Amino acid sequence: MDFEDQINLEHLLFKERTCRICGETKDLIDGFYLTRKNRKGFPSSYSYECKECTISRTTKNRSKKSKKKLAEWEYPDW
Repeated sequence: MDFEDQINLEHLLFKERTCRICGETKDLIDGFYLTRKNRKGFPSSYSYECKECTISRTTKNRSKKSKKKLAEWEYPDW
């Protein structure tokens, strides 16, 4: 049996990561966004915030900005 046959790429990469926001441990590939598209497969190319926390953060921030813009908007005076 060859030594290279015993080692897979999966053994060298981290498969799980803990989210900084919620503290849950999730699968690296399915649970986190890829931030560096040119370095696929490296653990350092994935974010430290899970997808669910990222989605909730961005929707919360977008809703604040859109409400503020609607309050400041006036009909143009032509």
